[in-house]
Amino acid sequence: MTTILPSPDLESDARVKAVFDDIRATRGTDFINNMWRWLAFDPAVLERTWLEVKDVIGKPSSIDPLTKEMIYIAVSVANNCTYCIHSHTAAARAKGMTGEQYGELLAIIGLAGKTNQLATALQVPVDAAFDASQPGG
Repeated sequence: MTTILPSPDLESDARVKAVFDDIRATRGTDFINNMWRWLAFDPAVLERTWLEVKDVIGKPSSIDPLTKEMIYIAVSVANNCTYCIHSHTAAARAKGMTGEQYGELLAIIGLAGKTNQLATALQVPVDAAFDASQPGG
């Protein structure tokens, strides 16, 4: 259940229309997903979020687009964000993620969650070799 409802005429606001037009141009589609429609309740939040997404996810970098989407899925699972799990799984599939890769990703997410919980429960001290502030780390 939502906490707000988007305006029926979101693009009557020039700032919202400009962001939506940029999303359409950047993604090569007329589809504006619900995340952007809901963020449009506050044009400043919409603008900032879209600019950050374009900069971090959309800009070519040393991490390939599929890996970025798979990382986004893992973080979304950890944060229990159903919307982001669905949208970034669809994006990863569109970028070529196979069923086998998805299975491996879920196995990694599950294992990381388990070992994180064990390390937290046991309060395992960090090895000096893993601590960048320590000699040899």
